[in-house]
Amino acid sequence: MSALDQALQTQLKNIQAKTGKTLDELIKLVKSSGMSKHGEIRDMLKRDLALGHGDANTLTHVALKSDGASQAEGKSGGEVLDEIYSGAKAGLRSAHEKLMEAIQKFGEFEIAPKKGYISLRRKKQLAMIGPGTNSRVDLGLNLKDAPRAGRLEALPPKGMCSHRLKLTAAGEVDKEVIAWVKQAYDAAG
Repeated sequence: MSALDQALQTQLKNIQAKTGKTLDELIKLVKSSGMSKHGEIRDMLKRDLALGHGDANTLTHVALKSDGASQAEGKSGGEVLDEIYSGAKAGLRSAHEKLMEAIQKFGEFEIAPKKGYISLRRKKQLAMIGPGTNSRVDLGLNLKDAPRAGRLEALPPKGMCSHRLKLTAAGEVDKEVIAWVKQAYDAAG
């Protein structure tokens, strides 16, 4: 089980302890509420069960199976990529594949497909890759304390990644980009 999966399981156990309800009971509560919108359900859980925003949000995703992992569940990596890079985004897949080709040379890591991107992990997450728009692949990296440098954009603290690179073509996956990814790879594990 990955560290992210373990963190989710711990959070769900804590939610059950806080509410005195099993996960099945909590999911049944959500389904019997008659609500279908994520925000409505989250707010109901915050109000009725006194859950914090993060716990209510996570429980809503679990109950609705709307988190990225649930959306990708049962699909092969190729099927997930086919969905991610479909339609107007199809031309971006070559940049994604060039990135993956370079990253695979570093050594072992885990690929966790999500609904609109893939997450790469070692002991912790090192990168996220997926379309940011119809014309750009976003490469999110975890580069602790790295300054903004050229194309490397620092992101707000406490996000899924500390930095982002915007790539519009496979030719932009150059030595500089690969060096930043290698730095994130080494730091993750």
